[in-house]
Amino acid sequence: MAALVAYAALRLLWPAVGEPAGTLMAILGLVAVLSWGKGLRGSAPVWLLLMAVLVQLISWTGGYLHHPEWISDIPQLDRLGKQFMFIGVAWWLGGNTRLTRWVWGLAALGVVAVMLPPFTDWAVWQRGLSGQRVGLSIRNAQHDAMLLGTVLIGLVAMSPRLLGAGPLRPLRWVGCWLGLAVCLAGVLVTQTRAAWLGLLVALCVAGLCWGVYERVVGHPRAARRMFSLLGGLVLLVVLVGGYFHEALERRLGQEHQVIAQIMAGEMAKVPDTSIGIRIHSWRAAGEWIAERPVVGWGGQARRLVMQHTEWLPPVYEERFGHLHNSFLELWVAYGILGVGVFVALTAWVGIGTWKAWRARVIPGNMALFAVAFFVFWLVVNQFESFMAFGSGVYVFNMVVGGLVTHIWRWQVETGQRVFAVSRHGN
Repeated sequence: MAALVAYAALRLLWPAVGEPAGTLMAILGLVAVLSWGKGLRGSAPVWLLLMAVLVQLISWTGGYLHHPEWISDIPQLDRLGKQFMFIGVAWWLGGNTRLTRWVWGLAALGVVAVMLPPFTDWAVWQRGLSGQRVGLSIRNAQHDAMLLGTVLIGLVAMSPRLLGAGPLRPLRWVGCWLGLAVCLAGVLVTQTRAAWLGLLVALCVAGLCWGVYERVVGHPRAARRMFSLLGGLVLLVVLVGGYFHEALERRLGQEHQVIAQIMAGEMAKVPDTSIGIRIHSWRAAGEWIAERPVVGWGGQARRLVMQHTEWLPPVYEERFGHLHNSFLELWVAYGILGVGVFVALTAWVGIGTWKAWRARVIPGNMALFAVAFFVFWLVVNQFESFMAFGSGVYVFNMVVGGLVTHIWRWQVETGQRVFAVSRHGN
C-alpha cells in the first residue's frame, strides 16, 4: 500500500522515488492477485495481460522471421505490460471508495504541484500568461495539457462532493476553485488544441449524461448544485478566455491553409506544420500497417516507420521518433491482435463500470468521471502517443485502477461477471 501511495503522489514530483515505487506496487499487486485473489485471478484484466504478453511474443517471432535485421535480440514485453499496472493499483485499493478518492486526490495534487513553482519557473508562467505558448514541467506542452485536462475533468465530476456540506467545507471550496483555475490556465498557456477539443467533447458528453440522469431520476437539489458549478465554471472560462483571446485566436487560426489542403486531398503539398507532421506520420504508419496488419512489426515499429519510410524527411526521426497517435502505434507494432486486446479491455472496463454503478458500488461522480475521462482520452490520443510515455501510462493506470477495484468488488459481492447477463437486472 505504501508503494501505491508513493507512486500516486511522487510519480511526477519525484520520479526517482515514484517510478520504482510504481514498479514494486505493480509486481507485488499482480503476485497478490494470482496468489490470494480468489475469483479475481480469472477475471478479464489478468487474462488480457497474458494475451498482451502472447501478442508481443507472436509479433517478435514474426518479425524475427520476416525482418531479423530490424528486430530486438529479445522480446520487449514491457511495452504492453506496463499498461496493466492498474491490476496492482486495483488490488491495493481493495474496492474501497474512500481510499480511491484519497489516492486520486494525491495524484491530482501531484499534477497541480509539479506545474507550479518551484517545479516550474514562474518566468515560464509569465510568458504563458503574456500569450506565448509554453511547456511547463512534464516533457512538453502536450503532456502538460493532458495531465491538467484530466485533473480538470476530475474536479468537475467530483465538485458536488467537494462543494457540498460537511467538514472543512471552506477549505474544500477554496481548493476546488483554485484547482480549477490552475488547470484551466495551464491548459490555455500550453495552447494544445487536442486538449481543448478533448475537454470540450468530454465535458459536453458528461453534461449530457448527467442531465439525462437527473431528468429521469429527479434530484432537484443535486441539479441546483450542478447548475451553480457549471455557471461558475462558464464564468471562469469566459474571464480566462477573454484574457487569452488574442493567443487563442492566433493558435486556432494558424493552420487554416493546411486544413484546406487536406480537405482538398493535396496531401503531398501539406507542409510540416503541427497538423502536417501528424498527417504525414499517419500516412506513413498506414503504409506499414497495410503490409503486416495482423501481427505488426514489433516493439520497434514506430522507429522503423520514421527511419525507413523513404519519403519522410530525416527531421521526423530526429525531432519526434513517434507517430503522434497511440492507436496507430499500437496497430503498426502489434497488428490487429494488439488492438483487439485493448478493445476488449475497454469494453470490459466500460461495461463493468456501468454494471457496478447500477449496483451502487461505484458512486455516480466516479462513473461520471469515468465517462468524461475515456472520451477525453480517446480524443487526445488521436493526436499524441501518450500511451507510449510515462505520463500517459501513469494517468491511464491510476484512473483505470480506481475503476477496476470497484468492478472487482461488485463481482465479489454479487458473484456476477461483466460479460454475463445479470439475473437481477444489474
